[in-house]
Amino acid sequence: MSDEAKYHSVMSTTRCPECGSDRLMKDYDTAELVCMNCGFVLDEKIADNGPEWRAFNAEQREKRNRVGAPLTFTIHDKGLSTMIDWQNKDTYGKKLTPSQRNQVYRLRKWQRRIRVSDATERNLAFALSELSKMTSALSLPKNVLETASVIYRRAVKKKLIRGRSIQGVTAAALYMACRQCEVARTLEEIAGSSALNKKEIGRSYRFIVKELETFVPPYPPSNYISRFANQLGLAGKVESIALKIMRVAKRVRLTSGRGPTGIAAAATYIASVLAGEKRTQREIAESANVTEVTIRNRYKELLDLLQIDVKI
Repeated sequence: MSDEAKYHSVMSTTRCPECGSDRLMKDYDTAELVCMNCGFVLDEKIADNGPEWRAFNAEQREKRNRVGAPLTFTIHDKGLSTMIDWQNKDTYGKKLTPSQRNQVYRLRKWQRRIRVSDATERNLAFALSELSKMTSALSLPKNVLETASVIYRRAVKKKLIRGRSIQGVTAAALYMACRQCEVARTLEEIAGSSALNKKEIGRSYRFIVKELETFVPPYPPSNYISRFANQLGLAGKVESIALKIMRVAKRVRLTSGRGPTGIAAAATYIASVLAGEKRTQREIAESANVTEVTIRNRYKELLDLLQIDVKI
């Protein structure tokens, strides 16, 4: 590695008194300002203005950077405003006097009013808190929450919320985010985490997709197999067999026009029988939230078209 690459080279108006060169560099290992042409040391004990920590990749650099919290779309003001702590203690941990408590109370009250100044911000603050609750109830990853928050902000910007319930649009945005992030959640599960029924959420979802002109990819049935296998306590062998069945079914276009949960549940049932860890159709139907009739129909289709010999 060359000296230019190893050390941070700086261009300065200062010139070397020995050779007149302006190619100077700061050597932070020895705390010296050195001429790169003749090696003359211009200054000693220079101060290092960089951080006191080292980072060897982008993830470490992001974690160790202390410049405040990152921007997030899950808060109505994107996390840019400050929060006044609710503990009535000062920086040393001592309790505040009554007059100080009254002053801090007034500061908190005005802080709340300033953070949510108009109806749009109130709407956004309430909707994003509802999204956080539903995401927590469904154990969804953070990227789904961020995506759903962006979708809801786009809906607010296009004024699609007027005449519709906030809960319905937030639930629809969360379902849309799950599909975009390929996280397997059904409308029934989204409805179970909110106070709405499946039909209303589906109506709001179709409206948002149409108005935002967003392409939402269909759920691949294979995404449900790992989930069903974990819920039923099946071994990895069962999951791998079910995934192979789904790949062949997709190749012969058996998955087209059929519900992903039903065909994934049928593939899981067949795999459990083939691997010797049989589960009943009722157990799999309860796990997949479909009827036993749906599993039987998809089961027969898979056996006929894929010519699988299953001995029950």
